[in-house]
Amino acid sequence: MTRLEVSGRLLARNTLLNLIGQAAPLLVGVVTLPFVVHGLGPERYGLLSLSWVVLAYFTIFDLGLGRAATKFVAEALARGDHDRVPRLVWTAVTVQTICGGLGALLLVAISPSLVEHVLNIPQALAEEAKATFYVLAIAIPVVLVSSSFIGVLAATQRFDLVNAVGASFSIVNSLLTLVAVVSWNWHLSHIVVILVASRFLATVVYYWLCLRVLPSLKGLPRCHRQELRALIGFGGWVTVSSIVGPILVYLDRFMIGSLLTMTAVAYYAAPYDIVTRLWVIPTSLVATLFPAFSVLTGQRQWERLADLFSRSTQWVLLTLGAVVVVLIIFAHDILQVWLGSAFANESTYVLQILAVGVLVNSLAHVPHSLLQAQGRPDVTAKLHLAELPLHGLLVWWLIGFWGTTGAALAWTIRVAVDALLLSVAAWHLTSLPLQAFVSAKVTQTALCLCLFAAVLLAIGSLPLAIWLRLLGSGLVTLPIGVLVWHYVIDGKDRHQIIQLLRLASVR
Repeated sequence: MTRLEVSGRLLARNTLLNLIGQAAPLLVGVVTLPFVVHGLGPERYGLLSLSWVVLAYFTIFDLGLGRAATKFVAEALARGDHDRVPRLVWTAVTVQTICGGLGALLLVAISPSLVEHVLNIPQALAEEAKATFYVLAIAIPVVLVSSSFIGVLAATQRFDLVNAVGASFSIVNSLLTLVAVVSWNWHLSHIVVILVASRFLATVVYYWLCLRVLPSLKGLPRCHRQELRALIGFGGWVTVSSIVGPILVYLDRFMIGSLLTMTAVAYYAAPYDIVTRLWVIPTSLVATLFPAFSVLTGQRQWERLADLFSRSTQWVLLTLGAVVVVLIIFAHDILQVWLGSAFANESTYVLQILAVGVLVNSLAHVPHSLLQAQGRPDVTAKLHLAELPLHGLLVWWLIGFWGTTGAALAWTIRVAVDALLLSVAAWHLTSLPLQAFVSAKVTQTALCLCLFAAVLLAIGSLPLAIWLRLLGSGLVTLPIGVLVWHYVIDGKDRHQIIQLLRLASVR
């Protein structure tokens, strides 16, 4: 492989690939989720939701090595230091395998207490819940190791391979879950077995692709002490965020499960799952940005770094903001059509508040990636540590007042504060000018978004059938889109979009 270079066309192409790779499983999930929810029932669906939360939390045993491997492999390739790549990768994978095994043993040990004392799980589901957590334990080392292989492909900018595998397996998993619930009437533990097996197979495929891209990875795994120090030095602070981050994200669900009921968890989890699927947009971009930021940092191209940061912020706001506006205004109608009147009555305010939070949190992805690419994961970790006790008190207090709506409000307040602090920290601790953070592009985009929200709010408040309001909203979107194309998006971005569309049409 030659020396790695970053270009605007490459970043645009990779972002589009990431978006397609995540949007396709998202669409399948949106279609299958109502059948899964109704097939399992609110309590079992709430338990399934919490099960994935538990698995996500146990990725702390990664020790930040997957993220660190992506950064250092990207920097090594940018400098042409190919001999270092196998040492980095196999050091990360070896340690992840050991730590993943320890995490699996820990989850098996604490599962009875988690089911019987921590979560408010009905007695009838207790044994099924324990079996589900036991099966999930097997997946922990598999998930950790796969993160390094995915990171290697990302560092080499091979997002075509990452998304081809990830999207295919995600779609298959959604379909398998649907069939298992609707046709076979399986218990949760049986469903999780096939999902874990699918994850293992995906990891094997990722490894095979890494060998195709970097043949130097062939050989027996070996841990190198010098590389381990570099990986742990970076990954240690990422681990702190990995420990605190899932608590900040999922604490509301656990408190709802403890203070309220599993049914309340379902009424909160369903709109949460809807709106957080919008993270497909910022994560599609950020997955490309982190290795690109790392390459530009390694090459000390500060002007290109500042321009990339500003444009990325603008595009997150532009693409996600319009979707969030539609979700907020038509929240009740969406829930009514998708999940029924019970969810629409209980979850409308939750969906609207969380939608605002997701937009703000998505904007924070850009400074978060920049800080880590600059070798400052300690900043994000320290901010998360400071936020944790305050967020816990806020969630407990607001759930007591407003139930699930209060939980959504607490989550949104927390991510808003986090976004502000990350932006200020990135400005102070990097070499980028203030114009990269508060640019004319971002201001113009925000003004157009406000105009779009005002027009849709006026249409949404009309006493018309939903299809007429949606039709009217679609009609006003076109002229606003033309305004954005000519006066908000600059010539460079327009050229990149046209080139990308031409490339897609040829293929």
